[in-house]
Amino acid sequence: MNTVTAPEPAKSAEATTKRLYTAKAHTTGGRDGGSARTSDGRLDVKLSLPGTPGLGTNPEQLFAAGWSACFIGAMKSAGPKMNIKVPNDVAIDSEVDLNYSGEGYSLGVRFNISLPGLDHEVAERLAEAAHEACPYSKATRGNIDFSFKIV
Repeated sequence: MNTVTAPEPAKSAEATTKRLYTAKAHTTGGRDGGSARTSDGRLDVKLSLPGTPGLGTNPEQLFAAGWSACFIGAMKSAGPKMNIKVPNDVAIDSEVDLNYSGEGYSLGVRFNISLPGLDHEVAERLAEAAHEACPYSKATRGNIDFSFKIV
């Protein structure tokens, strides 16, 4: 008689993932006159529609700031692994487009990355490595038109 042994379940990425931080925010009213506040009170903003004279910021501006800050962190993490010293005055001018077509709304993102003192080719390799590692880049890969330029 043959016995069949069930294969051991594969270890899931979730089983080996350690949660480092959870951001919590409470948002009311949406982008048209609403507000958003984080649970720790460090961020408390009024929201307004993009391109209007409203008193607040909009989700695209928040996304631009968040992704670019995360991307700089990814460059600072990748740099030492690549034997690249990331300059202290690294900066990103980010542009987030809110687009509309017959298929609905979409986003487009462009980063103008300043890495003073780094050779252009080295800076490009560092930005590519950061794009592979950055959690925002991973989350949006294939869903958002993204490009970067070393300036």
